[in-house]
Amino acid sequence: MGLFQPLLLLTVGFIAWQIWRLVRAARQANRVDWGGSWLNLLDGLNRLFCYRYHRLNVTGIRLPRSGPAILVSNHLSGLDPLLLAASARRPLRFLIARGEYERFGLKWLFRAIGCIPVDRARRPEKALRAALRALERGEIVALFPHGGIHLQGDPPRRLKAGAARLAELTGSRIFPVRISGIRGAGGVVSGVLLRSRAQIKLFAPIESRNRNTAELLEQIDRVINHVQVREKDRQVA
Repeated sequence: MGLFQPLLLLTVGFIAWQIWRLVRAARQANRVDWGGSWLNLLDGLNRLFCYRYHRLNVTGIRLPRSGPAILVSNHLSGLDPLLLAASARRPLRFLIARGEYERFGLKWLFRAIGCIPVDRARRPEKALRAALRALERGEIVALFPHGGIHLQGDPPRRLKAGAARLAELTGSRIFPVRISGIRGAGGVVSGVLLRSRAQIKLFAPIESRNRNTAELLEQIDRVINHVQVREKDRQVA
């Protein structure tokens, strides 16, 4: 009993010291103002997680410093939104399926960071209007045009037209990226837990003015599905 209390105090002290170090590192890693100190702390923790644990390349997504934009990406796992948020220097408003938005224990976080739930079975137009309002406020809307996890080699899946439609209605530029190097690809949880060597490849922005939804969707498809990408659409140097 004589040694128990000192050992307990040492253990508690060590844990507290490690937590303090982690919090300090997260505050230093934070790059985006999400409108609250605890959200900014989560931003820093996410960046540490993606860059140190998943070894994400440090290129960063080159989004405009202000004004609206649409970010689109392929979708390999549950890690993908974390990688995109860690690579951006502005808050991202993700469009996510209503079922994911309602996940137990996570809805509070999705609401806090401004995610837009999409109910495809009932009122998908409600999410479209919310995304339009976000773009009108000069925000960044992020979405996965496949509508769900889709791996290279899977049966072809027609892309959802939401990003192209938003771009046509607002004139916002589309910033396409491709994610690769995910060890747990295909899974929501495995993608987050299994250590990866994640890569985000940047492509030239897609201009939307004077172009219709079909034209924009075709160009998004070439990048997202990696089909005959033209030289001018290749990775940004």
